[in-house]
Amino acid sequence: MRAVPADALLAALAAVDAGLQLDDHTPLELALSAAACAALVVRRRFPLAVFLLSLPAALFSSVVVVPLAALYTLAARSRNRRLLVGCAIASALASALPWPLSEYAEDDRFWTFVDFVYLLATAAAPVFLGQLVQAGRDAADRLAEVEEAREHERRLHAQSVVARERAQLAREMHDVVAHQVSLIAVRAGALQVGAKDTETREAARAIRGLSVTTLDELRHMVALLRASGGRTAEPAAQPTLADLRQLIDTSGIEITLTGELPSGIGAPAERAVYRTVQEALTNVRKHAPGATTVCLWREDDGLGVTVLNTPPTRPLLELPGSRVGLIGLGERAENLAGSFEAGPTSDGGYGVRLCLPATTD
Repeated sequence: MRAVPADALLAALAAVDAGLQLDDHTPLELALSAAACAALVVRRRFPLAVFLLSLPAALFSSVVVVPLAALYTLAARSRNRRLLVGCAIASALASALPWPLSEYAEDDRFWTFVDFVYLLATAAAPVFLGQLVQAGRDAADRLAEVEEAREHERRLHAQSVVARERAQLAREMHDVVAHQVSLIAVRAGALQVGAKDTETREAARAIRGLSVTTLDELRHMVALLRASGGRTAEPAAQPTLADLRQLIDTSGIEITLTGELPSGIGAPAERAVYRTVQEALTNVRKHAPGATTVCLWREDDGLGVTVLNTPPTRPLLELPGSRVGLIGLGERAENLAGSFEAGPTSDGGYGVRLCLPATTD
């Protein structure tokens, strides 16, 4: 938009220049000169057409602004060198030839040639300037492309660094955690076979089952960490409400499951409910082993799960806790436009409540 006033100003300047050069003019000469001056307003869109309109004005009088501006614009936008050379020669020839041609005398040939040479040098100036501007524009574009390529290379390097770190973390998890959990599973299996009383065998069986499940989930996490940064990977098997009963049966805790949720509530909601119950039962085993109630509920405006446990009925296990799991559950609920609450109850127990919109997909 800023170019329009500049072009209009240039056209006005060219009109003043043409008016000063036209002494005894005919209506045709005046019309062609006016058309050439007015065409400078659209010189950026039609550079070749504007230059061709400038030739009559250069032939009729010694105008300067119109041919030079037209040549510069054409040179700044055209890459055809032969066309530019021809246009420069045509402009110099139109300015050098006397008008009207009927008054041309043989004695004027020498001075006409001299004028042509000087005018050709003058016409070459806007051509060179336009080509220089075009070259600067091309250089700026190349520089922008180089900078973009460097930025892309930096991003690829950063992604490769992250990928290496993820792969290293995956190896550490596999070598350390998997080894320890495998030992737990083996010891639990040996205890299950060698134990004499039923309660010990059942506890060993539950420990071995949990260890196997943990190893399976660990394999999925290792595969996720090893996935490349450009692709997203999901664990092979995402938990659903159908897996909730198995989670409760293998928890090793006295749990009462009540209520139910309708089918078709969406995979994200099912995973949120499952992970909430899983984290709550993990905290119960770690910090408050006792009777626990898992209640699935559905209301008019929402659905969710509530996990309540009584005060500890058995000795506590001295296991570390960072509340990272609860924070993650809160973030998961927030992503689903729901809410998450966790805190002690009035009877000394602990409660966890997840609420999700009924329309969660």
